[in-house]
Amino acid sequence: MQVEKRVKELVEEKIADRPELFLVEVKMLPNNKLIIHVDGDQGISIQDCAAISRHVGFHLEEENAIEKAYNLEVSSPGVGEPLKLKRQYDKNIGRELSIKLSSGEKKEGKLLAVSENGITIEEKQKEKGKKVQLVESHIGLEDITELKVLISFK
Repeated sequence: MQVEKRVKELVEEKIADRPELFLVEVKMLPNNKLIIHVDGDQGISIQDCAAISRHVGFHLEEENAIEKAYNLEVSSPGVGEPLKLKRQYDKNIGRELSIKLSSGEKKEGKLLAVSENGITIEEKQKEKGKKVQLVESHIGLEDITELKVLISFK
């Protein structure tokens, strides 16, 4: 969609001088809600989201890029949202993950490392009659269909 492409350009333009910030996704929903998810290596502030919203909104209005009324929402991806970019993987090293594989298998474990072609996790494995063991597993990026951070309230 042209609008999404233009919005991506506007966001990239606005954060060009902020290398710690990055665009995760732009979605135009059928109900005319335009969602922009932006993140940062150390998170993103409400002020940054507001500045991006003002910049994008101003230019979309000036260019009359969207003919119907729309709602613009700029935020960081929600806690339960799947990670979409390798850069998001990097910032979550040390956290517990839930991973869905293309084989249909599901794994959980602590993210230990991220490489160009995959991730390394530490998962708990229990064999019958034995103690739980921590085992390192490498998972190729091409084998991952969804990756989410598990939220712990400990």
